[in-house]
Amino acid sequence: MGCGTKEPKITQLCLAAIQRLMSHEVVSETAAGNIINMLWQLMENSLEELKLLQTVLVLLTTNTVVHDEALSKAIVLCFRLHFTKDNITNNTAAATVRQVVTVVFERMVAEDERHRDIIEQPVLVQANSNRRSVSTLKPCAKDAYMLFQDLCQLVNADAPYWLVGMTEMTRTFGLELLESVLNDFPQVFLQVTECEIFLSLLVKFLDADKPQWLRAVAVESIHRLCVQPQLLRSFCQSYDMKQHSTKVFRDIVNALGSFIQSLFLVPPTGNPATTNQAGNNNSGGTVSAPANSGMLGIGGGVTLLPAFEYRGTWIPILTITVQGSAKATYLEMLDKVEPPTIPEGYAMSVAFHCLLDLVRGITSMIEGELGEVEAECQTSTETASSPTQSSEEQELQSTSDQTDKEIVNRAVWEEMVNACWCGLLAALSLLLDASTDEAATENILKAELTMAALCGRLGLITSRDAFITAICKGSLPPHYALTVLNTTSAATLSNKSYSIQGQNVMMISPSSESHQQVVAVGQPLAVQPQGTVMLTSKNIQCMRTLLNLAHCHGAVLGTSWQLVLATLQHLVWILGLKPSSGGALKPGRAVEGPSTVLTTAVMTDLPVISNILSRLFESSQYLDDVSLHHLINALCSLSLEAMDMAYGNNKEPSLFAVAKLLETGLVNMHRIEILWRPLTGHLLEVCQHPNSRMREWGAEALTSLIKAGLTFDHDPPLSQNQRLQLLLLNPLKEMSSINHPDIRLKQLECVLQILQSQGDSLGPGWPLVLGVMGAIRNDQGESLIRTAFQCLQLVVTDFLPTMPCTCLQIVVDVAGSFGLHNQELNISLTSIGLLWNISDYFFQRGETIEKELNKEEAAQQKQAEEKGVALNRPFHPAPPFDCLWLCLYAKLGELCVDPRPAVRKSAGQTLFSTIGAHGTLLQHSTWHTVIWKVLFHLLDRVRESSTTADKEKIESGGGNILIHHSRDTAEKQWAETWVLTLAGVARIFNTRRYLLQPLGDFSRAWDVLLDHIQSAALSKNNEVSLAALKSFQEILQIVSPVRDSEKPETPPAVNVPVPVLLGPISGPGLSRPFVRTDSIGERLGRYGSSEPPTVTDELEDLNLWWAAWNTWYRIGSESTKPPVTFDKLTFIPSQPFLTALIQIFPALYQHIKTGFNMDDLQKLGVILHSAVSVPISSDASPFILPSYTEAVLTSLQEAVLTALDVLQKAICVGPENMQIMYPAIFDQLLAFVEFSCKPPQYGQLETKHIANAKYNQIQLFAPAEWVALNYVPFAERSLEVVVDLYQKTACHKAVVNEKVLQNIIKTLRIPLSLKYSCPSESTWKLAVSSLLKVLSIGLPVARQHASSGKFDSMWPELANTFEDFLFTKSMAPDNLSIQEFQRNESIDVEVVQLISTEILPYANFIPKEFVGQIMTMLNKGSIHSQSSSFTEAEIDIRLREEFSKMCFETLLQFSFSNKVTTPQEGYISRMALSVLLKRSQDVLHRYIEDERLSGKCPLPRQQVTEIIFVLKAVSTLIDSLKKTQPENVDGNTWAQVIALYPTLVECITCSSSEVCSALKEALVPFKDFMHPPASKVQNGES
Repeated sequence: MGCGTKEPKITQLCLAAIQRLMSHEVVSETAAGNIINMLWQLMENSLEELKLLQTVLVLLTTNTVVHDEALSKAIVLCFRLHFTKDNITNNTAAATVRQVVTVVFERMVAEDERHRDIIEQPVLVQANSNRRSVSTLKPCAKDAYMLFQDLCQLVNADAPYWLVGMTEMTRTFGLELLESVLNDFPQVFLQVTECEIFLSLLVKFLDADKPQWLRAVAVESIHRLCVQPQLLRSFCQSYDMKQHSTKVFRDIVNALGSFIQSLFLVPPTGNPATTNQAGNNNSGGTVSAPANSGMLGIGGGVTLLPAFEYRGTWIPILTITVQGSAKATYLEMLDKVEPPTIPEGYAMSVAFHCLLDLVRGITSMIEGELGEVEAECQTSTETASSPTQSSEEQELQSTSDQTDKEIVNRAVWEEMVNACWCGLLAALSLLLDASTDEAATENILKAELTMAALCGRLGLITSRDAFITAICKGSLPPHYALTVLNTTSAATLSNKSYSIQGQNVMMISPSSESHQQVVAVGQPLAVQPQGTVMLTSKNIQCMRTLLNLAHCHGAVLGTSWQLVLATLQHLVWILGLKPSSGGALKPGRAVEGPSTVLTTAVMTDLPVISNILSRLFESSQYLDDVSLHHLINALCSLSLEAMDMAYGNNKEPSLFAVAKLLETGLVNMHRIEILWRPLTGHLLEVCQHPNSRMREWGAEALTSLIKAGLTFDHDPPLSQNQRLQLLLLNPLKEMSSINHPDIRLKQLECVLQILQSQGDSLGPGWPLVLGVMGAIRNDQGESLIRTAFQCLQLVVTDFLPTMPCTCLQIVVDVAGSFGLHNQELNISLTSIGLLWNISDYFFQRGETIEKELNKEEAAQQKQAEEKGVALNRPFHPAPPFDCLWLCLYAKLGELCVDPRPAVRKSAGQTLFSTIGAHGTLLQHSTWHTVIWKVLFHLLDRVRESSTTADKEKIESGGGNILIHHSRDTAEKQWAETWVLTLAGVARIFNTRRYLLQPLGDFSRAWDVLLDHIQSAALSKNNEVSLAALKSFQEILQIVSPVRDSEKPETPPAVNVPVPVLLGPISGPGLSRPFVRTDSIGERLGRYGSSEPPTVTDELEDLNLWWAAWNTWYRIGSESTKPPVTFDKLTFIPSQPFLTALIQIFPALYQHIKTGFNMDDLQKLGVILHSAVSVPISSDASPFILPSYTEAVLTSLQEAVLTALDVLQKAICVGPENMQIMYPAIFDQLLAFVEFSCKPPQYGQLETKHIANAKYNQIQLFAPAEWVALNYVPFAERSLEVVVDLYQKTACHKAVVNEKVLQNIIKTLRIPLSLKYSCPSESTWKLAVSSLLKVLSIGLPVARQHASSGKFDSMWPELANTFEDFLFTKSMAPDNLSIQEFQRNESIDVEVVQLISTEILPYANFIPKEFVGQIMTMLNKGSIHSQSSSFTEAEIDIRLREEFSKMCFETLLQFSFSNKVTTPQEGYISRMALSVLLKRSQDVLHRYIEDERLSGKCPLPRQQVTEIIFVLKAVSTLIDSLKKTQPENVDGNTWAQVIALYPTLVECITCSSSEVCSALKEALVPFKDFMHPPASKVQNGES
């Protein structure tokens, strides 16, 4: 206010006061503003000017509250006072301005000092209305900036932006101020320099239209900048990274690029080859040298001078400076008046060095900073890993500091690279193409490499790929068609021009006309064969750079591995390198490559290249996981391309990628998990490739990796890292889905090697390994199957104990599957042997296996319950160890129905041996499954196959093996299997019945077994049917359940721990010791101890036997029933079969006898009868039949009689009610007796008598003729049995009631009446003796029952029998000897004796008619009947004199029985006498007649004999009468005797002396009748 009065005095006081206040720093910002406004008014009024300046100075120096517009106002105030007319004021103001400007800059420096240690919080600065202000600056800095900017404006005579209100200004004062600022505060301007305009100008000087010297000086200036990377960095930060600023750094680089390009561009006037003036300066003054200058015309275009050459433009390379320093030759000459002449190539050489220094500087700077950052991160993470409580916050603080700093830094780095890479790449690739000098090329490549690596580290993919593409293109021949280089993202840059700030930059593709030495000629890698391509030394140089890049910077290549590897693959191919073991590439001639030509230079290089290639992939172990994945992916996609190219032709494929995948895998084993899946997944695809070489390598790589993975020393070891082990083995399993045999062979060889080296430690990998063996299919060729089987054999012999027990089932399955392979019979048979070995192993290690399996089962059960699903495994719910056995049995069961007979046989034997040997290990309940699921299932399948088998004859068994005729059809071969199977099952039923019977459904099982036996027995195959009966016999010999005293066979000795007995602790009601071990030892104990097995009730047992009886009956009746029609193929059961069938009955009968009734006996009789009636074929007869003369029974006949014998013995000791069966047995036997004369018929079959059947030995296969057996011995034996039996049973009620005796007599009547006509003489003789024996026993019984009438019908039968025999109608054969005849006569005599001793004495008990018949018979026998067939000589013998005599004597004997006790007896005597006398009378009369008629001729001998006999009989009779008690002789008899006398007398005239002497003897007794006549003559007769 005081100053506002504008009163000089007051104003002075007030200003002094204000100064005082200010010096005490009590002025606020607003107050300061007010003060400045007040001073401004004073200045406008030109008051106290010096005092004003003083106040301003005090205000600005004592504190820092004045900023922005207030400050600018204060400064403008000083400037205005400087330009007043007053000299003092003028000078003072100038000094004040200088001081104020310094203060402003000092304040800024102080402010920076203050803020250096504080983490910058972006200060929210009040936005300045001024458009040129920089909002990011702090207040003091902003003020300084605005001030400096306006000083420049003022010097340029432009309007200021900030110092508003300036009225005038001199340039000198402005420049002076600027100079002082720059001198006093250089460090401020090192950070911020307002030089973009200068730099832009510098860039423009490079344009082609500028004079040569100017361009040279400009290039030198730029070179100076390029060697200072920090300076370049500042440019980039200050300009390129600012929004509205010129992109200075980018422009510099691009300008260099354009500059270099322009040097090569041909001047528009025409071809440089023709325009030969060196200094041609027109149109921008491009220097073009003569095309050939500096070159020799010879030596294959090898340049002597280092130079660039491009499209005819040749530019030498001059050595100008040491690397990294810029020596400016022409800049030093600026004081000269005339521009100097620039030597050719100077500008190019400087520009070239600019580029190299630029790259070197930037990359080393950025990489240095990157390294620091990474090191800091490293240490911070290390300290962070063990922080102390106190330092944590500070730690966080510094970390965030670092990250901020890093973010800022990274932005700068990226910007620098992004700004320069396009230009650099354009220039470098052009130079690379143009370079003819190895050193220059090396430098260019090194620059490209370092840029690529830097871009990679910074993650700038596009630029990285662009540099790599350039190197790749340089490695390959010109215009080489490599898609990957033209299709990747980098390709968007190549072959296109892209614009850099309006300048067109061409990306140069290598030109074909480079003057390079060709070092190799080779085939391009392409689908279609093309011509050859050439590699130059520069290509090889590029290739080495590429290898170097990959080797040293693999970690940053990422996706560009694809480019690198694709290029290397093509180069390797052109050079003819081929993969060898382990994936390393070795020089090898290409298969189709006669066209590959290598110079010695390259030949020496190749091993080095090959080595570097290998090292490159070895170094992949140092890559991080992500980079490794990039590498693997790149190799995989390369390999896919190679696979595509190899499709459809069998050319040599490129194996580069596969070989390198293998190498990479091998060196990265320590972290194989992360790359295993993509690696093996791809190799598996390669393995399926149609090109054999391709897939061979795929398999080689895959198997090598698997083997290496398993042998590698992992941490933790594989044994503790099951997941990894399974992961490693999995691809091996996957190979099983590939059908190429060569791949499978590799796979199996790998398995074999794994087994040999790692077999002990496979653990959970076993299922996979076994799966591989099991996956071999039948159609995959013998060698595969053989190799796989080798593996399996190794497993079974060596590794069963080392694998988890859960895998044992897989081993069984796999072994079984080899059995089913039909490629090689030996393998199938050996695999069955393996199954046996496996079963042995189960048996020996049973305890351990069982424990482990139970543990596993419990775990699975738990899992299943948690998931809420049922536990699913075969043969559930049997215990797991039993399931193992069941799987083994089931597998063998499958093999038992294999199409090949040898396999079936072997499997069958093994199955039954295994069950036999180890079956005791099974839990009791498991037997149920064995019977139903294994054995019966097998029997069903075998029965079905056998019944449907082909009957065609098989000629040979493959090769030259002959097949025996008993096996020459499929049907016969199946028959053998059926036999084996049925026998095996029956044996198990027999030996293990004590186990099977307690099972619930034993009777059902029994029925099924019987059904199988029945169908086999009734099969139309002798072998099967006979075997079925053998099995039947076997199961019938089963003892009832084992009692204490008998034990089942002890199981085979095995290494089962011996059960330890804890002393005889008797449990309640238990008579067996307790056993400490359970499971197997316990089970063996259970069956082997004296524990009584459960005794099933007898009734059930009976049911079993009756079931067997029914089966037997069905077999018997079906098999012996005669067929309806007969032809060649009619099946007639064999004798051994029938014998076996009948032999079963006795054993069976023992068990069913209690319920065996008449019906059953009837059934039995039918079968016995039919069986005996079956004929045999003539080709079998020599083996079965005795010769006809021997009287021997066949086994079948023996068996039939044995069966009946068993029956009758049982009846004998059986209860009363059984004895009614006797008559039936007699009937049966008598039927057999009849066979002696009347062989049985078998249906309509025509049988020949054995003697007529011709033995077809020669035509072995002619239809057999059928021969009836010789039944005589059998019939005779039956007869003996009858007699024997009758002797024992004659008195039995049933025998009496059923007229057995009558039946016997009736049957005997047949042979007796046939007598000489019987087939065998022995028959009638035996019949007679049997009749005599039977009668001697039977007649007393008959007499005993005379009154009951039970024998009434027998007597006539007996009489007829005697009649038929004694007076037979059959003639004795002519050749009968006299001795024979006499013997036969003695038999007749015996019969008469029987009559005299057994019948006639008991006449009173015998029907009259019978006695009459006997008498008539004796009468007939006592007198010779004529037999015209006798010759004279024999007649006296053949007349049966003895017989007649016996008859006669019998008649006589009964005529004078002196013990007549009943009228009956008297009647017999009288009748006998009258018959005899009448007979004598007749004979004498006939003789007399004949004698008279014959005249001199003697009468026939027999008649003479007869008369002699009658004469002798008369004398005998009279003697007898005399000896008899007179009262016994009837008077009538005497009369008849005496009446003979006259007739006798008449005979005296006979001429035969023999008759005469007989007559004499006959007449002599008559003397006793010569009594003197009595006193009375009675009836007129004496």
